[in-house]
Amino acid sequence: MGTTQAAVQAGLEGVVVAETRLSEVDGEQGRLIIAGSEVESLAGSSSFEEVCSRLWAPYAKAPLPSSLQAALGEARVRAFGWLEGLGNALSAEDGMDALRSSVAHVPVQTGGELETALSLTAAAAVFTGAWARRRRGLSPVRPDPKLSHSADLLRMVTGEFQPERAAGLDAYLVTVSDHGLNASTFTARVIASTGSDAVSAVVGAIGALKGPLHGGAPGPVLDMLDAIARPEQAASWLEAELKAGRRIMGMGHRIYRVRDPRAAVLERAIERLERGGLRTERLALARAVERAAEELLRQRYPDRPLRANVEFYTAVLLDAVGLDRTMFSPAFACGRVAGWLGHIAEQRETGKLIRPASRYVGPMPG
Repeated sequence: MGTTQAAVQAGLEGVVVAETRLSEVDGEQGRLIIAGSEVESLAGSSSFEEVCSRLWAPYAKAPLPSSLQAALGEARVRAFGWLEGLGNALSAEDGMDALRSSVAHVPVQTGGELETALSLTAAAAVFTGAWARRRRGLSPVRPDPKLSHSADLLRMVTGEFQPERAAGLDAYLVTVSDHGLNASTFTARVIASTGSDAVSAVVGAIGALKGPLHGGAPGPVLDMLDAIARPEQAASWLEAELKAGRRIMGMGHRIYRVRDPRAAVLERAIERLERGGLRTERLALARAVERAAEELLRQRYPDRPLRANVEFYTAVLLDAVGLDRTMFSPAFACGRVAGWLGHIAEQRETGKLIRPASRYVGPMPG
């Protein structure tokens, strides 16, 4: 069938362009499988390093290090040495601009794709931490290679090592590590399919993740919770927003027709923080807002299931572990880079250039 007769699937909706062993998203059942395990069983029980080792199975032809935690620790130290060569990349006001520009400086490692994957994962954390410090007028914190990746990321941002908060951040990085063929992952696979290097593919993925329709909503969720302030004000505030034609942030997802399973995982991670003594008034508020939003949206859009997505409780969790809202999207990238790199390696296995067709609707000659 020629391109003039082929059906157009806007946004590639429902079009299968790859087979993957990395993750499965079941929007109807509200199920997310990452590298063979339910996300609920991974977060809180498997470390970010362990999930990386599973997502990076396509690199198996180059054996993974016996201790990925140690390898990532060494890579963070190496990435810290690159800070002086980043020019003004970390001076950008937006964290994603800073991350995109700084990651573009990461050298492709001569040791191979796995070494480059370690460098990129480490660099995302080190550069995010350095940007967070510099925007507050502070010096970057040198990595501690003995710490876990999540603990060191939090330490490089806040200057402190706090095990309970680090465990919360680790649960977050695991939860967002991969999620099917989302926009940024697809971008990374397209770039990899051209034969380009992993650094270029990750830089492109960061650019896609920056978009507000993909990774940019957790900050506004926190703004919404601040504006509502008290649980008893949730319904009236949300109703006013809907009447004004504005979206309720953190509600609804392109794929899920039920509650995003990651929302439940992050909600439980916040509960664990509270049981450890790190109480946040925002958890009770967030639950009240979620209930009120769900009811109002059900009444207004009975045929459109709009439930809490990952961003809803991301805002509460990341705030609780000590990251301010400017850090939310860069933190997302620090977790998702693990999945991007797995997909880049998987795409290399096919050797097929991703090149969809388009339908011409412009004027014809004559």
